[in-house]
Amino acid sequence: MPRGSFSAIGAAAALSIALTSCSSSSGPATSTGAAGQPGGSLVVGVTSDPDTLFPWKATQFQAVNVLQALYGTLTEFDKDLNVVPGLAESWEAAGDGKKLTLKLRQGVTFADGSAFDSKDVKSSLDKIMDEKTAAVARASLSSVKSVAAPDASTVVLELTGPDAALPANLATVNMAMLSSDDTEEKLNATPNGTGPFTLSKRVASQSITLAKNDKYWGGEKPKVGTVEFRVIPDESSIVSAMQSGNVQLAVFNDPLVAQTAQGTINVAKTPQLNYHALQLNAQKGDLKDVNVRLAIQCAVDRKQVLDTAALGEGEVTGPITAPAFKSDPNKRPCPARDLAKAAEYLGKAGKSGGVTVKTIVSQGEYATSVNEAQNLKAQLAEAKINLDLEVLESGAFVDRWVAADFDAAVALNGGRPDPDGSYGRYFTSKGNLNKVAGYSSPELDKLFAEGKATTDQAARKAIYDQVGAQLEDNAAWIWLFSGYTYTATTQNVQGFVPMASGSLQYLRTTSVS
Repeated sequence: MPRGSFSAIGAAAALSIALTSCSSSSGPATSTGAAGQPGGSLVVGVTSDPDTLFPWKATQFQAVNVLQALYGTLTEFDKDLNVVPGLAESWEAAGDGKKLTLKLRQGVTFADGSAFDSKDVKSSLDKIMDEKTAAVARASLSSVKSVAAPDASTVVLELTGPDAALPANLATVNMAMLSSDDTEEKLNATPNGTGPFTLSKRVASQSITLAKNDKYWGGEKPKVGTVEFRVIPDESSIVSAMQSGNVQLAVFNDPLVAQTAQGTINVAKTPQLNYHALQLNAQKGDLKDVNVRLAIQCAVDRKQVLDTAALGEGEVTGPITAPAFKSDPNKRPCPARDLAKAAEYLGKAGKSGGVTVKTIVSQGEYATSVNEAQNLKAQLAEAKINLDLEVLESGAFVDRWVAADFDAAVALNGGRPDPDGSYGRYFTSKGNLNKVAGYSSPELDKLFAEGKATTDQAARKAIYDQVGAQLEDNAAWIWLFSGYTYTATTQNVQGFVPMASGSLQYLRTTSVS
C-alpha cells in the first residue's frame, strides 16, 4: 500500500487515517480493460429516477449513483476502498490530532467554468454542519469545530480531538464540494460539480443524460462522450433491453434476473457492504417497548428471508458489514429463530394477544424488497405480530423514510467502509438521522466517541463490537443479510469496475467499442 493511502476495510484500516499524512496523487487507481473507441455513448439501465439532484440530501441509491458522476469530494475511495486524494491532494494532522490541514488540488473548475478553491470548501463544510441545511452527512463532521481557509489552496479543520473516521467520511457524495455561489434550488435544476461528467439533458421519469467533462481534473478523462441513465421500471425488462442492444450496462439486485442475463451478457458478481434490514422506529407505538422489538428479532429466521427473497445469494449479517469491523450475527439474542422466546418477550410487554406494526416497503429501488416484506410478514404472523405492509414507489418511500413517518421499514441501506460513517448519524443522540433510526442511548454516544478518538485497529474493533452488541441487545433494527450486486455489461463494454460499496464511480473509466 503506498504511503498515505488508507484501506478502510483491510487489516490496517484505522492506522493511516486522520493522524497520518496523505501523499499527492492524481486520484483513485483505475482499472480498464481493452481500449474501446473514444467518445460514443453508454446507456445504463436503471429502475428508478433520482428523487433529488442535490448531493447533500441524496439517500436514494439512484440519486447517489448519478451525483457521483457529477460532483467531486475532498477524498475518494479507490476500487479496493482505500481512501485516496480527491479534490484534496494531501492532508496532514497535527500531533495532538486536533487540527487537520488539507492542501487542495489547483486548476480545478466547476461545470460552469468557475474556479474551485478553499472558499468553496469552507462554504461547503460550514453549510453541511449547519442544521438548517438538513444535510444527511452532518453528523460525520461532529468533530469539526471550525473551518479556516488561510489561502486559496489550503483548508484547516479545527477538531475537538482525533477523528479516525474523518478522511473516509469525506469521500462520500453527501460531502460533495459545491460552489459557494450555488443554492439547493439552483443545483436541483442545474448541477454544477467538479466531477468527470456534466448534466446534458433530463426527461423526468425517463432518462438523465450526462456529457463528458473535458475539463475534469483527473488523470484519466472519461472514455465515453455521454452516459444515459435510462429508467426501465423492472430488471427483467432491462435484460431484454440489453439483449436487443438498447442498453449496455446495468447493476441488478435480483439474483434470478442475473441468472437469466448470463450467456449473451457478461455478469460480474460483487459482494456488498450494504445490508437488508427491517428498521424499527423505537419512538412509535408498541415498538417503544424493547420487549416487543426483541420479540420481532426472535421471531425471524434470517436465512429463510435470504433464501426466499434472494435465492440464498448472500450471508446473514449483524449490524456492521465492513470486514475489518464485522459483527458476529451469532452473538445476537436469538441467533436462531425462537418462537417460544418471542412469545415470552410479548408476554413481558403485556402483548400476548399480539401487535400490529405498520411497515413501509419500497417498490422499484431494489428488486427483492417486496419478497422480503412478504416473507417477514408470514414469519412474524406465526408469532402474533402483524406486519401491516404499505408498498410505495421509490420516491414516496424515501420521503416517508426521511420524515421518520413509519413504525417499521423494509430497507436496503448502503454500507460504509468505516462504522462511524455507517451508523454515527443514525444511533447517536445528536446524529442528524437519529429521528429516522428511532434509537440512541448514552452508552452508544460514548462508544461512538471512543471509536473516532483512536486509530488503534484492535481497540476500534473492540469498540464497534460493543456498538453492535448494544444495537442487537436492544433490537434497534432487525439486521437480515448482506447480498451481492450483479453488474451486467454487453460484449462491447470495457473498463467498468464494480465496487463493494455499490458505487458506479468507474463509469469514468468505461469505454464502448
